[in-house]
Amino acid sequence: MESKLLTEFYHLDEFRGIEGYKKNGGYVELAKALKMQPQQIIDEVKASGLRGRGGAGFPTGTKWSFLPKNGEPRYLLCNADEGEPGTFKDRLMMERAPHQLIEGMIISAFAIGSKKSYIYVRGEYHYPISVLEKAIREAYDAGLLGKNILGSGFDHDMDVYSGAGAYICGEETGMISSLEGAKGQPKLKPPFPAVQGYLRKPTIVNNVETLAAVKYIIRDGAAAYRKHGTEKSPGTKLFSLSGNVMKPGNYEVPLAYPLIDLINKEGGGMKPGRKLKAVIPGGSSAPVMTAAEVEKATLDYECLAGMGTMLGSGAVIVIDDSQCMVDMLGVLTHFYHHESCGQCTPCREGTGWLNKIVHSILEGKGRLQDIELLEKVADNMKGRTICALSDAAALPVLSFVSKFRDEFEFYVREGRSKVKGTTYAEMHH
Repeated sequence: MESKLLTEFYHLDEFRGIEGYKKNGGYVELAKALKMQPQQIIDEVKASGLRGRGGAGFPTGTKWSFLPKNGEPRYLLCNADEGEPGTFKDRLMMERAPHQLIEGMIISAFAIGSKKSYIYVRGEYHYPISVLEKAIREAYDAGLLGKNILGSGFDHDMDVYSGAGAYICGEETGMISSLEGAKGQPKLKPPFPAVQGYLRKPTIVNNVETLAAVKYIIRDGAAAYRKHGTEKSPGTKLFSLSGNVMKPGNYEVPLAYPLIDLINKEGGGMKPGRKLKAVIPGGSSAPVMTAAEVEKATLDYECLAGMGTMLGSGAVIVIDDSQCMVDMLGVLTHFYHHESCGQCTPCREGTGWLNKIVHSILEGKGRLQDIELLEKVADNMKGRTICALSDAAALPVLSFVSKFRDEFEFYVREGRSKVKGTTYAEMHH
């Protein structure tokens, strides 16, 4: 069942305003944190085992400890460029609890010694941007941002930056390039942002959910946080459940929660007449799972990695038996081809070829050898580029083709979908 640690008060409209947030325990942990030593906060976050909730799952406290111990200015960047198809949890968090994020950010900034932070929000999120801007103004008016916060001597300023809707700006160095006013393209690593990031200064980039969780680690302590989840995947996580289920939406559950329970209990099961066929468990870049695999899976980093896929951003996309896997892969290959920044040849050319081959099959012009060609192109895209977009495009292709090969072969032989019985042209008109 749900464990509402972060989302306990999301049903209250007053929770998005500063007075309602304070009424429900808001900014208590900020006052507590400002009386602690910064290293104490870092140690507590490390001990909690909190891992990045944006997709990579890197330990947050360890990331913070990579910052050089010198007097250089340093920046905290909140990655709210929620572009992974199927993910919509950060939008909910910003709309329903903007002060929760702001409080988590101020505590985190104090821990790492940052006097300036930015929330980088995807450009399509007009409403969340307006909610955040209002909340930041409220925090300044209440003396929670700016000079000498709560009389602690700590100064911190925060701004919202709107992206322009490019998927690649969800990658931390692509986001930094965009924030610097350049084209949103990833940078070579090393140097990693913790050493040389925004404006070539030490920079920490964390996801919305990661930063919001810091407040509860300070409130309850690392040991209490670890009571949720497993030793290697502690805490709770928000999952965005979509597809033909009865109750799609965002659900906060402990890590290691059974995937099939998320679908059947929180999601209310499949819609009448529909049967579970497959699930993409962590956003569109995660390899797809069959229904039989879903029965055995738990929602934690280790289990899903062991099954050849990943937890990613927590976007659980449910696919039912009325869906054509060839058609769905056509949507994904088009997306990644469109979103490749074009900087690296394997990604720029590879995403184009994957899209071209899948659509050739969809248009009835495919050959059986094109299925092997898809696998060959995808294999040659993995691990050969500056960022992970190339892998993100390749992995769904390999999993779709290997697990649902019969649908691809049928489409090539018959020129129509095995599931829908229609051609691509008929399907889309």
